[in-house]
Amino acid sequence: MKIVFLDVKTIGEDIDLSGYDKLGEVVKYDFSTPEEARERTRDADVIILNKVAINETTIGEAERLKLVCVTATGTNNLDKDYLEKRGIAWRNVAGYSTETVAQHTFALLFYLLEHLDYYNQYVKSEQYVGDVMFTHFDKVFHELYGKRWGIIGMGAIGRRVAEIAKLFGCHVSYYSTSGKNNQPDYERVDLDTLLGQSDILSVHAPLDENTKGLMDKNAFAKMKPSAIFLNLGRGPIVVEQDLAEALEKGIIAAAGLDVLSVEPMSEENPLRNIKDSGRLIITPHIAWASVEARTRLMKIIEGQIRDFFQIGNE
Repeated sequence: MKIVFLDVKTIGEDIDLSGYDKLGEVVKYDFSTPEEARERTRDADVIILNKVAINETTIGEAERLKLVCVTATGTNNLDKDYLEKRGIAWRNVAGYSTETVAQHTFALLFYLLEHLDYYNQYVKSEQYVGDVMFTHFDKVFHELYGKRWGIIGMGAIGRRVAEIAKLFGCHVSYYSTSGKNNQPDYERVDLDTLLGQSDILSVHAPLDENTKGLMDKNAFAKMKPSAIFLNLGRGPIVVEQDLAEALEKGIIAAAGLDVLSVEPMSEENPLRNIKDSGRLIITPHIAWASVEARTRLMKIIEGQIRDFFQIGNE
């Protein structure tokens, strides 16, 4: 069996992949263009990828291909009709990053809520050296306890965030983008209510016809001027020009993002112009990427290959 990694760099060089060597011949490529993928998959039995598009163009000559493994939960890059037509199985991985994404959600929140950039710079600039008073609290901040936390996307990650927020003393409510998700432990409300009442609003939803462009100018206008907005779902859920205007005009207080509509960030992204880290923090799609989560991810995929080919664990 030949296993081909098409964009192994997206996993990181610090993850042990030696278990795959016991399954067969393993070939790793840092990244692959569609043209390169077509050549590199020609004699592959299994391909492992994150972002490479899988369709007739990229795997049209892969006559031995039996299994496609995606190192992510989302599978928008797979042409599933073509795979079905060819009789090629595919696998993705869900649940591997729940804890680390929830953790990153709160990392973004506390950075903004407690004005950590301001206070860090206050000390680093040595304004605190020899100051008159032992404390400095010019940037007012508030307790999380008692705040209303709204969630869009009440899947595994959304539920974990809700659990933690509740431990901090928040009142948690949510909006179901599909209209089918019912979580009896939390208050379900319509979108307008969620927008209007939330002190913190976090997005943990997939990208689909119900969520694309959901957070636009009208949505931000319904939020509190003191609200903090967090997007840990998918970039295109947010209309970035509208978010930029909401931040610049003080329509909302601050935003923390780990996802953007185009990744890596495009030069045209209007959020590039906002340099005030007290109002906006953007991390480069790292919420999923703790060492533990990436290790868990690759162990799950190794297990999927073993199960598919009925290879026992040693």
